[in-house]
Amino acid sequence: MLKNRLTSAKRIVVKVGSNVLTAANGLNMEAVEALSAQISELIDQGKQVLFVSSGAMASGLRKMGFAKRPDEIPKRQAIAAVGQSGLMNAYEQAFGRHGKKVAQILLTSEDLNSRKRYLNARNTLNTLLEWKVVPIINENDTVMVEEIKLGDNDNLAAMITLLMDADLLISLTDIDGLYTKDPRTAPDAQLIPKVAAFKKEIETFASNIPGALGRGGMLSKIRAAKKVTAAGVPMIIAKGTNPTILRQLFAGQALGTYFAPQAKKLNRRKCWIAYTLTPKGSLTLDAGAAQALLHRGKSLLPSGIVAVEGEFGVGAPAAIKNQAGEELGIGLVNYSADDIRTIMGLKTSQIKNRLGEKPYDEVIHRDNLVVTECI
Repeated sequence: MLKNRLTSAKRIVVKVGSNVLTAANGLNMEAVEALSAQISELIDQGKQVLFVSSGAMASGLRKMGFAKRPDEIPKRQAIAAVGQSGLMNAYEQAFGRHGKKVAQILLTSEDLNSRKRYLNARNTLNTLLEWKVVPIINENDTVMVEEIKLGDNDNLAAMITLLMDADLLISLTDIDGLYTKDPRTAPDAQLIPKVAAFKKEIETFASNIPGALGRGGMLSKIRAAKKVTAAGVPMIIAKGTNPTILRQLFAGQALGTYFAPQAKKLNRRKCWIAYTLTPKGSLTLDAGAAQALLHRGKSLLPSGIVAVEGEFGVGAPAAIKNQAGEELGIGLVNYSADDIRTIMGLKTSQIKNRLGEKPYDEVIHRDNLVVTECI
């Protein structure tokens, strides 16, 4: 089954983390060369590869002669700016040895939250793939602030997988896959070869395996896997320090941890709503409305809303919570935050009397609403 998935995959996202790309003195050039060679082989086999790569910080530290990452945000951003050119130069030379061209794509959450910019990024990446150019994608650390931060490259890789309708996501890290404990410190840790469902114990295992470098540990990879498998896309976590890891995987060797895709998958637009948009506020529901959304696929009406947090306009994404504060989902609102405060708790027949108009019955229509609590 796994071999068939890999053989049939035409469009692949490969993500490599800081732990793989960082050596004692900066950028791990052996890893750069090995990954470039294997990705080039996949392209020569007719596959399309989008490459999400960390490493700018490691490259910048080496160029500037710094022993460790600075604590101050402006200095970290400056180091990333210095390192980006070095990282891309390394990839350009390495891929060039295999007759491949590369292109740098730097993104923030603003680029993916705007539907117009989201589709524009998709079109640009599609063009690069048609030209057989390797897109090398990273978060734009040089301008990153909390409001536009994507979080980590595991999250970015999941977003790119959904954006580009990829068939497979491979996340390369410094350990063999998901273990029951951290294998770097626990001799009795056991590798989990396959995850078919996301039980609580899976996140518990992942929480105990932090990343030594970068922003993402194993838990961020599990969260990425939950996103892409919900869209029907499988994911593999494998050891990127193995210089032939991609070659072995596509030869059919069962390495790492395989996350099976869910049979019932979200459509492309709902994936964008659920996993790309950043909520601008939240709506708290009473028990009846929460049950209607979770189990009966209903739209959200004003009568079930008991509280509104944040300030947002029509069309904004808002998180949906129960009265215990647990997040149930996310949706695009038909009314502003102020108007929702005015009509919450009312029946739909009372909206016009309160607002002077009634453009919609629903505060969030079910077509613009995604339940994430059970995904």
